[in-house]
Amino acid sequence: MSSSPISSSSSERAVPESLASMLDVQCTVEFVIGTGVLKVRDCLRLERHSVVRLVQSAGADLEVRVHGVTIANGEVVIVDEDTALRVSRIAPPVGVEPD
Repeated sequence: MSSSPISSSSSERAVPESLASMLDVQCTVEFVIGTGVLKVRDCLRLERHSVVRLVQSAGADLEVRVHGVTIANGEVVIVDEDTALRVSRIAPPVGVEPD
């Protein structure tokens, strides 16, 4: 796999000059397979091999979150021998209604 964590078939997009100083800032990114709700009593009963049901159905896209904000969705893929994520949808900016 390349030294960059991102591979894309599209060319690099133009970035506004006002953001140029932020381009190398590292962000923590979470790839969320699903969510669920548990009562404290159920959390205390968790042990190895416990099964926790998720809200999302099997095969649903994962959420990509940066600092807790969903920015995209995608599917798990294998590239060479590495696990990766193929982006299938970019979320609209916070506060903007999706089309």
